[in-house]
Amino acid sequence: MNIRRSAAALAAATVVLGAAVPAVAAPSPTPSVAIPDGLYGTTDPTYDGVWRQSLALLAQRTTGVTPADRAVAWLTGQQCATGAFAAFRADTAKACDAKLMVDTNSTAAAVQALAALGGHQAETDKAVTWLKSVQNADGGWGYTPGGASDANSTSVVTGALAAAGQQPAQVTKAGKSPYDALAALSLPCGKADGGAFAYQPDKKGGLAANADATAAGVLGALGKGFVTTAGRTSAAPACASATPDAPNGLARNGAAHLAAAVRDSGYLKSALPGAEDQPDYGNTADAVVALAAQGATAQAKKPLAWLEQSSAAWAKQSGPAAYAQLIFAAHAMGADPRRFGGADLVAQLGATGPTPQAAAKATGQAADADADKKDDSDSGYGVWWTVGVFLVAGIGIGFLISGRGGKRQP
Repeated sequence: MNIRRSAAALAAATVVLGAAVPAVAAPSPTPSVAIPDGLYGTTDPTYDGVWRQSLALLAQRTTGVTPADRAVAWLTGQQCATGAFAAFRADTAKACDAKLMVDTNSTAAAVQALAALGGHQAETDKAVTWLKSVQNADGGWGYTPGGASDANSTSVVTGALAAAGQQPAQVTKAGKSPYDALAALSLPCGKADGGAFAYQPDKKGGLAANADATAAGVLGALGKGFVTTAGRTSAAPACASATPDAPNGLARNGAAHLAAAVRDSGYLKSALPGAEDQPDYGNTADAVVALAAQGATAQAKKPLAWLEQSSAAWAKQSGPAAYAQLIFAAHAMGADPRRFGGADLVAQLGATGPTPQAAAKATGQAADADADKKDDSDSGYGVWWTVGVFLVAGIGIGFLISGRGGKRQP
């Protein structure tokens, strides 16, 4: 869930863990394709159109905003007859063919958004059927059909299954569920970076801790999607056993790794080849969501506060998916995204796309509902890339990032 979560489409089929990472240019601020009506953001949508649209619609729904009809129609119009989604289809009048690279991340993100919006059962059913058809024998998913399973893709698909009313543990291939795939990518306790998740094994089967994969893995192990509320408050998470009980033990151990990573600075760092480590806003937002979902709200407070103070410029530059990630972090911690470090994230997100149908504050809606209920009772009547692609050293492709130095992730 770094704005995370769509892997860089152009590298997905070729990048091998441990191999040299090719340079990938971020889409130009001046798009090479026309920005379609209804799409959020103004940067080239080639690698993240469906991803950023899905996150934007989901974030609006979460905050009580009803998106514009044409914004929803744009997303549903991107779906192929098979049920799959590609990162972006410029010509939707042309049927999807073998040359179009569909992917699990775009498809799973669209499922989460459409399931939350409601009224799109046919689209979500087709998408889930397609996702099940490309599950790997280890129980997980890669970015593209047939690609090796990775923690990020497996987790975003798990979240989509849960959003569609499926039981992830019962979605199996060759007797393996998504939780089996995640367990295989979890570093054992008692060793360096114990509890963290790797993106994928390297050529020799070794696992290297990755913060983005860990934030995703925690949510995946909990069967959660991008949007979640805080779990039951627990003691500081600790990597408790060398062979954690999946899936809860996997989530606990991953949260322990994240808590340690943000303890001092309050943020996670990006690690790009040839560059100095810098704060990674998107991964930090994902970590807040993951920690909160696990119940480690005390450990999530510092990174949330850091985001409130430091993320404004990043979000403005990065666009809709970045605003959505921050909204998900605030929501998970019970904070008000309309008063996030002095900014109204909901309004800022809305300004990047079509004017919503309704934008009432969730808190205001709740208060009005309570008042109406009382009144009705008294009277006797009954009556939710900058697009940039960052390939993290040692993890392969990672996720396409719509604004993040990271989303999850096109």
